[in-house]
Amino acid sequence: MSDNIRLRGKYYYYDIMIDGKRYKGTTKTGDKKLAEQIISTIKTDILRKKHDLPSVINYRFKDLWELYISSRLTTEGTREVRINAAKHFLPIFKDKQIAGIMRDQIENYQLKRKLEIISLPKNQNKREQEISFRLVNIEISTLHNFFNFCIEKGYLDKNPCAGIKKLNELSRLKTLSVDDINKLIAGATNKLTMDLISFLLYTGCRKGEALNLKWDDVDIENGVIAVKATKTRYDRRIPISSPLEAVLRGIERNPDCSYVFNKNGRKIGNFRKSFMTACRNAGIKDLHIHDLRHVFASALTMNDVSLYKTGILLGHRTPNMTQRYAHLKPSELKKEIEKAFGKEGPEDLKREEYERALKIIREYEKEKNGGK
Repeated sequence: MSDNIRLRGKYYYYDIMIDGKRYKGTTKTGDKKLAEQIISTIKTDILRKKHDLPSVINYRFKDLWELYISSRLTTEGTREVRINAAKHFLPIFKDKQIAGIMRDQIENYQLKRKLEIISLPKNQNKREQEISFRLVNIEISTLHNFFNFCIEKGYLDKNPCAGIKKLNELSRLKTLSVDDINKLIAGATNKLTMDLISFLLYTGCRKGEALNLKWDDVDIENGVIAVKATKTRYDRRIPISSPLEAVLRGIERNPDCSYVFNKNGRKIGNFRKSFMTACRNAGIKDLHIHDLRHVFASALTMNDVSLYKTGILLGHRTPNMTQRYAHLKPSELKKEIEKAFGKEGPEDLKREEYERALKIIREYEKEKNGGK
């Protein structure tokens, strides 16, 4: 039995002989120590199958997590979210054998994190339904995705996260007044941050889409931006409005950098600190960079742009993703109410139209009363 391991590009590749038969492939990792462990596991698995023995291999969570991070994630934004989520569960699961992790352990972890969030000072004196457990849901979703990766690669047979329900999340549909928007832009302490905030407000783009935008994707003359490398992996086009055109024309192009938003010719990785400074200067609390996307969508919806068109501009793949903005269209609600309770009275309407109108009215009242 002879081994050969070689680094080619980013990954180590193996070329092994077992009983005269050759096996070749990639370890999908650039870490030599981890690659050697993977090759050792592959050899053990091959021998077990060869002698009709059950293939029971105890992979460590940490080793497969490193493999997952290096091979599974495609965008910087997704990678950052997964790595941040892992800060909570890695200390608990890192040394466990992957096949020994059961659903009840995941549920216990979920409960532990839930209680930690309930005990935060900001959540004291709040009812459970008034607390958002979004971070816990992201952590469980990350684990679910990781275990699916393990199943695809043959390291695991069953996903221990399967069937675990999400916890309550509170919507972050932020809206800003025109005055607040102007204060936020003016609150930026440098032109780069000012341009980024303005761009996100006028396009509804995700942060990663803005930071990955290149001048080749901007056609000011024809008034359109091609947004690529999106979260949904679908390209889309955004029309350039007058205020957006002013922002783009005001950005000085760097001949040594293809990215629209750069600092001294280098692509920007994040601008959270300068954004938070702008928020403080503007006197705006609890605003995230991603909330600017909601501000854009809310402005469209409240100005009678259809949910369908709003969804296209946001790059939503399904109408359900845009439905969260439905409560911001008072004109639509008014039409339905008048349709149900016009001069003729509801008895003269078809029953299904009446029921539909009542449903919308109840949803509107629920939203108005804070979901109670």
